[in-house]
Amino acid sequence: MIKADSPRSPVPRKSAAISPKAIAAEILARLEAERDPVKAARSQRFFKEAVECYGLTAPRMRALAADVHDRIKDRWSLGDALALCEILLPRKAIEAKTSAILLLLKFKKEFTPALVPHLKRWLAADNCDNWACVDVLCPEALSWLIEKNPDLINEIKTWTDHPNRWVRRGSIVAYVPLARHGKFLDAAYDIAGRTFPVRDDLLEKANGWMLREAGKKDPARLEAFLLRHGPAIPRTTLRYAIERFSEAKRKTLLKKTKGENS
Repeated sequence: MIKADSPRSPVPRKSAAISPKAIAAEILARLEAERDPVKAARSQRFFKEAVECYGLTAPRMRALAADVHDRIKDRWSLGDALALCEILLPRKAIEAKTSAILLLLKFKKEFTPALVPHLKRWLAADNCDNWACVDVLCPEALSWLIEKNPDLINEIKTWTDHPNRWVRRGSIVAYVPLARHGKFLDAAYDIAGRTFPVRDDLLEKANGWMLREAGKKDPARLEAFLLRHGPAIPRTTLRYAIERFSEAKRKTLLKKTKGENS
C-alpha cells in the first residue's frame, strides 16, 4: 500500500492538509510520482478512443484511495468527496478520475437520491468519458441507490434516451450487480430492450454483460427474452449474453435469433 509519508510520496503524511483542494493536489502529485509510460501505453489497447493514463494498475489505485481515505475518513463527509470529484473528474487522466470515484464510494452510506443528478451531470459532461470510469462509478454508486430507492427505476430508464453514450452505458451497467443477484430483473430487461436500437459497441457490450449476469439466476428467462427479441438484438450483445450457456445452446440461440441482415 502506498503510504503518504513513504519515500515515493511527495506529500508528508503529518503535514498534509485535508481540504478537497489539498487532497486533489496530493493525489495528482502521487500519480505523477508513480507514472509508468510503458504501462500507460499498454493500457491504450483496452480502449478504442484515445485515453490519457499515468499507467497505474487497478490494485495500486485502490491502495492509494484506501490510504487517503484512512487519513480523512473521520473529518470528511459526502460533501467533501463531491467537492473532490468536481476537481478531479474533469481531469483527462483516467487515474485522476478513478481516484475521485473510489473516494466517493467510501462514503456510500451517506448516499441519497440527491446524488443522482450529480452522477448524470458528470456522465453527460463527459467527465467520465471512457468505459472504465463509468464501470467503476455506476455499478456501485447508482446500483446501490437503485436498490435502496426503487422509486429511482423509472428515472434511470429515461437515461436510455439520452444522447450521451456514457449516460446510456451508466443506465445499463448500474443493473449488472443487481441482475447478478436476481434483483430488479424486470427493470434490467426493460433497460436492455430500450437500448437495443442504439448501434454503439460500448452499449452493446454493456448490455450483453448485464444480460449474462441476469441469466445466472434465471437462465430460462434470459433464453425466452433473447428468443422474443430475436433479430432486434445486436449480435455483439447476443454473443456476450449467451456466454454461460452450453455450446449447443449457444449455437441454437445464434441461429434462432438471426435476422436477414445479421
